[in-house]
Amino acid sequence: MLAVVEQTRLRVSKNTEAKRKSQLGQFLTPARTAQFMAGLFTAKDNIDCRLLDAGAGIGSLSSAFLERCIDGDLRFKNVEITAFELDSLIHKDLNDSLTSYKKRLPIEYEILGGDFIEQAVNRIQFGSGQGFTHAILNPPYKKISSDSHHRLLLRQADIETVNLYSAFVALALAMMSPGGQIVAIIPRSFCNGPYYRPFRDFVLERAAIRHMHLFDSRSKAFKDDDVLQENIILLLERSGQQADVTVTTSTDDSFADLVTHTHPFNRIVFPDDTERFIHVPTSQERNAIELSSAIRYSLENVGVKVSTGPVVDFRLKEHLREKSEAGTVPLLYPAHFTGQNIEWPKPNIKKPNAIQRNVETEKWLYPNGFYCVVRRFSSKEEKRRIVACVVQPDTFADAEMLGLENHLNVYHENKHGLPEALARGLAIYLNTTGVDENFRRSSGHTQVNATDLKMMKYPSREALIKLGEWAMRSGEPTQRMIDEQLENLSA
Repeated sequence: MLAVVEQTRLRVSKNTEAKRKSQLGQFLTPARTAQFMAGLFTAKDNIDCRLLDAGAGIGSLSSAFLERCIDGDLRFKNVEITAFELDSLIHKDLNDSLTSYKKRLPIEYEILGGDFIEQAVNRIQFGSGQGFTHAILNPPYKKISSDSHHRLLLRQADIETVNLYSAFVALALAMMSPGGQIVAIIPRSFCNGPYYRPFRDFVLERAAIRHMHLFDSRSKAFKDDDVLQENIILLLERSGQQADVTVTTSTDDSFADLVTHTHPFNRIVFPDDTERFIHVPTSQERNAIELSSAIRYSLENVGVKVSTGPVVDFRLKEHLREKSEAGTVPLLYPAHFTGQNIEWPKPNIKKPNAIQRNVETEKWLYPNGFYCVVRRFSSKEEKRRIVACVVQPDTFADAEMLGLENHLNVYHENKHGLPEALARGLAIYLNTTGVDENFRRSSGHTQVNATDLKMMKYPSREALIKLGEWAMRSGEPTQRMIDEQLENLSA
């Protein structure tokens, strides 16, 4: 029967315009992914199952769950399914999928249209929503604006979040009975960054993470819909006692190369991390960052700050200049960086090379000096997420000030340059393979925010200066040489 549901999914997906999919945040779950997700539930024999499927689509996830019941993997007295689906155009397909199981299982189901968030908040407020024993979710992916109706509704349920997918998971969690299990496939973006901090708190305070699955390919989980978001599958247990976490990885939704590891929870959420970033270790081995006792300092300990580049070009458009001229200062974009080197001025990059220095721009400029800078964005194809470079004052002749554009993160001392050795030491440290690997464990997107860099651990100021002095003696060190320096760091 699941094969029939899969054929329906392919038909519906093909016939639904991309614009409508985007408006609804609707990407239907492929059969193999649905089967894997349903396979994560642990058996609880002879209970009444109340299954929540929010954003049910055509019923692929509920169908995969019911297949496990037919096979005898999951045994329940009765199964009641509550399926929420906003898109009324696919209600008939959803109904057909669920009806096909009624002859083989003692199931009851209801299909509810309308707004899931509104209905769920009402259920929570009036005490009629709690009691689901299982939930299986592929929620919509769409941002929630800060002043929207959804945001106000969610706050009534003590939920603060910025995307529909995290709202659906939080609401499902709020409606689960103790011991209830949730399996959800969601973007990995919630794992780090300040915007999802309240959501991480909400989940970690109410549930135990039992299992995480990561797809190595960004494009294969929903390849029929050309989705390039990095996705993760979670198994959560409401009110569960947190223990070790099973982490699996596969290249794509064939799961042909599935690898399984078990990790203590302190490798998933570091005990001293106030932001509660969620890491996804993909091997048993701890990398150099975790192993080194020398890497335990905050940026505050180091005496350095990191900020997003202050020049927002579209707000200062009238002051930008293609070439350096009288009354201007250098303006640096990521395009000026090739590897770890700076080329300025740089012709033919479709970006200005200079910005006027005047009353309106002065407050956005930094004094010329040594800075360590990190690109905020990398392409999906790049091997590295963190790429650091050193801004060198002699590149800009006698320029007194610099413009650092918003697509750069800048390490500085109170908006002034760093000692040369410290700037170079930071760049060497950030360009190590260990730092890049560690960052990828907590970040599923290609953006590197100043907050991400602020939350990282660093060697001491003295150790960074020594790294910088080594770099100044070493010319152009290779990646192997850089990584060896990380291994040699001592407390």
